[in-house]
Amino acid sequence: MIPLSGTSYAAGCSGAGCDNKGPKATGCDSPARTERTVDNNDRVAELRWSADCAAAWVRIKNNADPSIYDSTATVEKYNSDGRLLKSLSVRTPGYSKTDWSNMLGGAEYYYRVCVRFDDNLYPLKCSTKF
Repeated sequence: MIPLSGTSYAAGCSGAGCDNKGPKATGCDSPARTERTVDNNDRVAELRWSADCAAAWVRIKNNADPSIYDSTATVEKYNSDGRLLKSLSVRTPGYSKTDWSNMLGGAEYYYRVCVRFDDNLYPLKCSTKF
């Protein structure tokens, strides 16, 4: 079956119903936009936001060659009082590769992304909240 031009499909989840679900599997990855970016020693973490799903996730790309230090990217969800409610992480992939976490959802929350190195080799770096 071929969709007609202009046909759209409903996202597979919305808001907090997207918590811990994959952005691609639910159709939340397109359209989505980058709201914040943080670069920690060539590990570039993007805070991705889907307005259709009201959900956020972290997408991480490793631009370090050689990629000899292990790191983790995290998306964090905060309430209006600034209290951390949930976070999800993904290991940074090998050189020149990209990976992403599952989502955290809800338009009434604030989100940020961080990159942490194992053994605290480099300081933790985080984006501002969105």
